[in-house]
Amino acid sequence: MEKKPKKMSLADRQKLFFKNFRHTWQLLVLVSIPLILVFILNYAAYPGLRMVFMDYKPAKGYDGSEWVGWETFAKVFKDADFHRALRNSIVFNVLGLLVSFPAPIILALILNELRYPRFKKVTQTVLYLPHFLSWPIIGSVAYTLFRPSTGLVNVVLRNMGLIQQGIPFLTEKYHWAVTYLLIGVWAGMGWGTIIYLAAITSINGELYEAAMIDGAGRWKRMWHITIPGIKGTIVTLLIMNMGRLMGSNFEALKVFDNSQVREFQYQLAIYIYQKGLSGNRFSMSTAVGLFQSLVGLVLVLLADWVAKRLGEEGLF
Repeated sequence: MEKKPKKMSLADRQKLFFKNFRHTWQLLVLVSIPLILVFILNYAAYPGLRMVFMDYKPAKGYDGSEWVGWETFAKVFKDADFHRALRNSIVFNVLGLLVSFPAPIILALILNELRYPRFKKVTQTVLYLPHFLSWPIIGSVAYTLFRPSTGLVNVVLRNMGLIQQGIPFLTEKYHWAVTYLLIGVWAGMGWGTIIYLAAITSINGELYEAAMIDGAGRWKRMWHITIPGIKGTIVTLLIMNMGRLMGSNFEALKVFDNSQVREFQYQLAIYIYQKGLSGNRFSMSTAVGLFQSLVGLVLVLLADWVAKRLGEEGLF
């Protein structure tokens, strides 16, 4: 008969706990510091959300401001400018998701097939660099490349005989929309590519060796081994991206702002800045921000539920 493991007494468990604590307390402190900062930065300001239900005046504070209930939300949802900003945000975010989400997957699959390690490392580094650039720098590069008369892109296209006049990439609203989306894809593509490449490295190499022995080519190995191997990562990132469908990048929108593209450039981040913060209507800006957060949370939970119903692992 197998002997049952001897149960540890309370005193022995306490000794083991303090012994482990003496060896790991530095690590626990290092882990607790970012957790405390996240809690302070993300949750300490939540009591201030009650200004949504007030006609908040900074000079009067919370105690002196008038309680108006749901009136702030009613004003926001009746505002025609809010409807325009909401429509633009949803359209651009959906289009951005359709373009930017598959791009790093395709790029990661291509890079994974490269057989020159040095070239592969250099390419990964170059692709990841835009992730560290601020939007003012990206904007300066874009204006240099896409000027109608002296921009590098238009000069090359004219010299090739493809166009007669410069294309107004950043001064005509439809060209601006396409350019803005593509710049966003370029700026964020490297980050996603690195994540997918990291997921690909976790796939068992013996699967590729067995497939090669069976005569499977690159396409079949990619389709039947690589993509299923990173499916969990794809689903996770898709769920996280669903939560951003109500967001908008204020910095990017301001960098590429001009009077000729305001019809498309006017999104929720600009609405919050102009109608709320610039006009000292903090209750209105908080209401819109809370609306964005709640809708984003609902979209994440809905996407997570759909993923689980389809047999995939979700976030929760």
